[in-house]
Amino acid sequence: MSEKDKANLLAILDAYHKIRRFVANISDADTFYADEKTFDAVLMNFVIIGEAVAKLSDTIRTQENHIPWTKIKGLRNIVAHNYFGVDAEEIWQIIHNNMPHLVQDIQDILDNNT
Repeated sequence: MSEKDKANLLAILDAYHKIRRFVANISDADTFYADEKTFDAVLMNFVIIGEAVAKLSDTIRTQENHIPWTKIKGLRNIVAHNYFGVDAEEIWQIIHNNMPHLVQDIQDILDNNT
């Protein structure tokens, strides 16, 4: 694995861990949305994740094609270009239901390539 790919995968993990810390004391999507700083910080980290995914090599994306890279980049585009159309409940569900799987997959990639 290239150093660039490794750095981008680590950036995804870092952004995820920030998101988890930001929402740690929040109980539901409505409270999450009402907390403007947290909501904005989380969305910014989704942009960072999408940017890191966009910078991954075709090799990583092809080898790890079980990861929905296109959807991850698509979420970044929604957040960046349609900010006022972002659904807090959907983001909340992604954080709790999808992100743990992504993080595990990325950790596996890093563990298997070091």
